[in-house]
Amino acid sequence: MTATATPTVLTARALLLDMDGTLVNSDAVVERIWRRWSAQHGLDGDETMKVVHGRQGHASMALLLPDRPVEQNLADNARMLAQETADMDGVVEIPGAAAFLRSLRGLPHALVTSADVALSTARMTAAGLDLPDIRITAESVGASKPDPEGFLKGAAELGVDPEDCVVFEDSGAGITAGRAAGMRVIGVGPRAAAHGPDVVVRDLTQVTVEPAPDGTIRLHIA
Repeated sequence: MTATATPTVLTARALLLDMDGTLVNSDAVVERIWRRWSAQHGLDGDETMKVVHGRQGHASMALLLPDRPVEQNLADNARMLAQETADMDGVVEIPGAAAFLRSLRGLPHALVTSADVALSTARMTAAGLDLPDIRITAESVGASKPDPEGFLKGAAELGVDPEDCVVFEDSGAGITAGRAAGMRVIGVGPRAAAHGPDVVVRDLTQVTVEPAPDGTIRLHIA
């Protein structure tokens, strides 16, 4: 299904929410950290930024420096996660995210992020957002997005079949992961449109949640 041929209402039994770019605008921090890393390794910063959104750091490094040992990528990733967790300058909510999360209270939903527990907690808190009770983080999975493992684990934690889930994502890696999991995907923000989500919204002010009498969740897309 293309973004131009999408119904204005989607029905789901559970929602799986990415964090960065979907609920939280952390682009300022990501740009600072990754452009500095790129310069240190003689890489083009613009090309690096095309790769890093949605992926765990070590997975991005493996693509950007394919001949480098995995252990070195993991060590670099740990250092960068610590830097990111300490840097909340410019971290804000995506418009509509706080109200959107409040509308999900009591409904089946989970956070599925490539960030670890410390970083996801810090960024959600900095943006003034409630943390969902169920969170699938970097520690929860063996493979980074675009692998579907995180979304499949989220569905399993919620006890919902993958085909009954709707994913909210902004990045190519995340949208690919959601589609690979057999889920419908709502793309959020300017990065999303190029990667074939079922629906594209500017931000979360365009999504209204309606609990249905049969226990499903109706998503009205403005």
